[in-house]
Amino acid sequence: MASPLATASKDNMEKAVQNLLGELKKVRTGRAAVSMLDNIKVNYYGTPTPLNQVSALSTPDARSFLISPWESSILKEIEQAIVKSDLGMSPMNDGKVIRLKVPELTEDRRKDLVKNIKKICEDARVAVRMIRRDANDGLKASLKDKAISEDDNKRQQEEVQKLTDDYIKKIDQLAVDKEKELMTV
Repeated sequence: MASPLATASKDNMEKAVQNLLGELKKVRTGRAAVSMLDNIKVNYYGTPTPLNQVSALSTPDARSFLISPWESSILKEIEQAIVKSDLGMSPMNDGKVIRLKVPELTEDRRKDLVKNIKKICEDARVAVRMIRRDANDGLKASLKDKAISEDDNKRQQEEVQKLTDDYIKKIDQLAVDKEKELMTV
């Protein structure tokens, strides 16, 4: 049975991995993924609204997006929002839908993105290690207050260390997978 401290640590480590997944989705590979458009906000009747709430987003092929707005009157607003974003894609408006082509990644850009991925993953590893440190500090305090025995302290520290190792392995695997996806031409 897992201790309450180990359960809380596991929950926090899982949140760190989920945050990492969200960050990795934002890293643009050579393929079109609807999640790349998540940060685009459109001025919809004076309110900044996420693009996916004012239009249908699809990827007709691996290198392009098709944006079909619910109302054709906001085509210009969508176009402006895409231009303002840092996507590096220029919208093609045909009066009914907007098409976006994902540009090819150069070798230098791929290498820069891999460095960025490594930094993002290292930040996630640091977050997991800090969760471990906080858990161990809590255990030391409990031991000092005589709330737990030395045996319980040692067992729970081992439990937290095993969790840490497991989550670090998950992060490492996510990094390898994303790098492979990025370097595949």
